[in-house]
Amino acid sequence: MDKTLYKETREKQLVALTSVLAAILLTTAKVIVGILTGSIGIISEALHSSLDLFAALITFFAVRIADKPADSTHHFGHGKVENLSAFIQAILLIITCIWIFYEATNRLITGNTEITVTFWSFFVIILSIIVDISRANALKKAARKYNSQALEADALHFSTDILSSSVVLLGLIGSLFSFYFLDSVAALIVAFIVLLIALKLGKKAIDVLIDRSPSDIAEKIIEISKDIPEITDVHDLRVRSSGAFILVELNLHVDNQLSLEEAHKISHRYEKRILQEIKRCKVHMHIEPDNE
Repeated sequence: MDKTLYKETREKQLVALTSVLAAILLTTAKVIVGILTGSIGIISEALHSSLDLFAALITFFAVRIADKPADSTHHFGHGKVENLSAFIQAILLIITCIWIFYEATNRLITGNTEITVTFWSFFVIILSIIVDISRANALKKAARKYNSQALEADALHFSTDILSSSVVLLGLIGSLFSFYFLDSVAALIVAFIVLLIALKLGKKAIDVLIDRSPSDIAEKIIEISKDIPEITDVHDLRVRSSGAFILVELNLHVDNQLSLEEAHKISHRYEKRILQEIKRCKVHMHIEPDNE
């Protein structure tokens, strides 16, 4: 592993590890306060945070594996471990939503909605919002910097926590005025928010796992070829994602009067332009003489 990639991997691991520690803190605090107060809103948040913890652990190990170089059994590298991690996290979120929907609906139907609201109820939720904002911003920044779907998925977990914790906070305020049903309503809103995010995350992960071509990358590669007059055609272009990397395969036609060395230089110039425009991209091209 070269020094640049090693540095990137270390930074991604550090961000992921910090998220694990934050998730441990929030999960523990919410479980304790949720049990003491009987708040389904806080308990649903605790369950959400426990899955955040599991997801953060998955992310931590995923980013460690994903940047490993290609080997004899993984010729295209280990990048899709990140996408698999994101898909697993989406499944976990959907399972959480099903439980929250069931429990909150059951409480509303039976009328068993009364909870005990204390200082610690508000403290743990406000603390959660502050920590979640910090972690979500750090993860989003790293995800954009390194095109990491695993870190992006982890950022989505913490982002949904911000929204859901805010809704639970409103439910707790309502409970102060004996509107206890608002806690269960808040839990349902939490579940709905999380479900939407999980479905979006799952679709994105599946697209990569089944090698769906990124919509704009192929067009950009074709446009770059038009800036090099010696290139007469680009065909059989295939683009797919694998973790943080974009993998490109194509056939390149050049003037048939050019020497092998000249054609080779043109392909290098084209590849260099592609790498400048598309970060973390790996290109494999086959050069052919233009018969026309």
